[in-house]
Amino acid sequence: MDCRVVVEAAVPVYDVETVDEAIRIAISKTGEMLNPDLKYVEISMGARTSPGGEELPPAFIAADEALVALELEMTVFNVEREEHASRIARKEIGQRLENIPLKVLSVDRVDDESVETDGEGDTRAETGPSEADGTLVDYDDLVDDR
Repeated sequence: MDCRVVVEAAVPVYDVETVDEAIRIAISKTGEMLNPDLKYVEISMGARTSPGGEELPPAFIAADEALVALELEMTVFNVEREEHASRIARKEIGQRLENIPLKVLSVDRVDDESVETDGEGDTRAETGPSEADGTLVDYDDLVDDR
């Protein structure tokens, strides 16, 4: 089974004045930490709401420092169950995003219809690697407790 996992990250950025600037810097900073090993992880702005349900911007700025909510999405291949996929995604992303808190937001099974061809005959999910390009990891070695 293949699963698409969405993980929320709280990324700190410094010396910013606007929410847009904080978001751009946070996405860039996160992309640098993930690349080249996890270049297939999609990075987007997170959604924040107040306890009353009001929409909030994805960044909170105080004293020229910001905490930005980002959503990181990746596809995990050949897992036994959804819990296994979430642990793998947290481990893979967490190893590269040092000192950044992570929370798994959702785990969804990927259907065969979402697998596409990349133009060279390799099949790959929208955000993940393929077996043909040799970037898959033996996830059983990564997760100790099942």
